[in-house]
Amino acid sequence: MTTPRYTPPETQDFQRIRTAAQLIIAFAVVLFLLVQARFLLISLATAIILFSLTSDAINSIARIRIGPAHIPNWLASIAALVLISAALLSLSAIILSQANTVLSTTIAYTDRAPEAMAAAVSWLGPQAEAAVRQAVATFDVAGYLRTIAGQAGSLMQGTVLVILFVGFLFAERVWFDTKLESLLGDRAQADRARRIIGSIIHRVNHYLLVKTLVSAVTGLLVYGVARAFELDLAGAIGILTFVLNYIPTIGSIVATVLVALVTFVQLGEGPVTLGIFAIVAGIQFLAGNVIDPMLMGRALRVSSFGIIISLAFWGAVWGIPGMFLAVPIMVGAMIVFSHVPGLRPIAVLLSREGLPETEEELNTSRPAA
Repeated sequence: MTTPRYTPPETQDFQRIRTAAQLIIAFAVVLFLLVQARFLLISLATAIILFSLTSDAINSIARIRIGPAHIPNWLASIAALVLISAALLSLSAIILSQANTVLSTTIAYTDRAPEAMAAAVSWLGPQAEAAVRQAVATFDVAGYLRTIAGQAGSLMQGTVLVILFVGFLFAERVWFDTKLESLLGDRAQADRARRIIGSIIHRVNHYLLVKTLVSAVTGLLVYGVARAFELDLAGAIGILTFVLNYIPTIGSIVATVLVALVTFVQLGEGPVTLGIFAIVAGIQFLAGNVIDPMLMGRALRVSSFGIIISLAFWGAVWGIPGMFLAVPIMVGAMIVFSHVPGLRPIAVLLSREGLPETEEELNTSRPAA
């Protein structure tokens, strides 16, 4: 029996420092690539989420019998791709049209905004009113509008790229199982990986479906309030509320504040603005703190603090699109970490109750299709 070789303490310290330095360099390289290739990676991440959402639907369509035979898998995939393409292109067109409406209306309100903002703080005295009027007047509204218009213009390019990615994923889906077994070299490990992927898909799909339902209802209610008070941007406010509600906590706050700002700039009446703000805030509170948790149940199982950290990180790396993708990415990372012994402590920290997915839950989950 060989005895272990003695390692001096100085060498051990040097190895730890070298390992830490390698981890820092690797993280910096990954972060650099995430930032530099953000347009491509955002489109790819969106395509993967859409693909996972429609995989079960494709399998259901393929099981439909037409006479003695089933619908071919390739035909079901083409039908799903056509539906996804139509939905994405229609949504992009709606967002672009509303963006144009918002930009034109904002230009019309540019001269009115300083007076409205100054009137809001008139109770503080003439000096505060003059300071606010001067501060608002110095905003480069034209520059902000050009930036927003440029980002809106890239939306259609991203939509086309997402559709292409989804199409290639559909074309490759029949070979996923074979590639997974060849990659891992063991059928048991491949089955385990499929169950992990299936668990991620199930939780992310449940989250997105519930979020879409709650966001749609919230957007319709806010649109109804804006129409009742005859706001010029009622349609844009409803769509913006629907979109921003996909960003947990922060999105609903921003949407509510924007409704109040639009109301005050257009109407210039403090009591009416406060009334609309209270109504919209009540709708957002009911949707986010009552309906959403009731429908979500234990499917998400991530901590609120972890969500805020994920929003901050992906928002800094990928901007606003990163904030939309932060929760699905965090859910997937938490499930993967929970089944890697060395990374399970991170999964415990990310989970809501300190109880990430267990092996028993994984064994009872359905494998990915």
